[in-house]
Amino acid sequence: MKKSSFLFTAILSGLMLFSPALTFADSKDVKQNLTEEEAYIADLVSTLNEVKAPFIHGDYLVFTAKNNARHIGIAFDFERYTKIHSFKIHNVYDMDFNVRDSLQFYILKLPKESRVINYRLIIDGLWTTDPTNTNKAYSEEAGVVLSQVNVTRSVPLVTEKKSDGYVHFIYKGDKGQQIRLGGDFTNWDSWIYQMTEIQPGLYECELPLPPGTYLYAYYNGMTSMVDKTNPNRCYTNDGKVASSITVR
Repeated sequence: MKKSSFLFTAILSGLMLFSPALTFADSKDVKQNLTEEEAYIADLVSTLNEVKAPFIHGDYLVFTAKNNARHIGIAFDFERYTKIHSFKIHNVYDMDFNVRDSLQFYILKLPKESRVINYRLIIDGLWTTDPTNTNKAYSEEAGVVLSQVNVTRSVPLVTEKKSDGYVHFIYKGDKGQQIRLGGDFTNWDSWIYQMTEIQPGLYECELPLPPGTYLYAYYNGMTSMVDKTNPNRCYTNDGKVASSITVR
């Protein structure tokens, strides 16, 4: 990425300074209306009580900063530094529920295929590295020093759409089986796609499916099975339980 790109984004970040920082709400009434993922993040935020180096919590990477700037933003390499994400304010309370301190934070849901995250902070309109993170990397393309976090981790295989447009179907069971895939995209013919056993008891099949919602099931002999890696369930026209996936 060229230096001019950073300058252009820096101008954008300067404009963002006129947007007030956000305070994270943390109350039982609010949490009751949150999704499961939002509630998880709310609980994660409630544990933040000090500024420290970025850390991984489940599928999330947490960044913290001192609350002494009008606006703090963060930009990532996997977005080519074209987006600036604003930090939010989190208050830290004492035993009497009085505010004893405050910090700013940003929580990133980790891209599954990422192993290293490079990023830069924008503090009151100025690009900089993360003062809480001692790990740096020099970008010859951009001519700047970046902050870096190693996010290598074990990611469980699940049925999902891949970035190349294919849907990666996963079945987990006993080893040495002949597992097949069928769905409304095959008119429920389960003999078209045979899944490949890539590890003992782990089977996969990749199909290019256009945008839409699809019903499917796995087959072992004449027995149909739902996809245990995918929690989305539905009923077929003949009343059987099947799995479903939406491709966007």
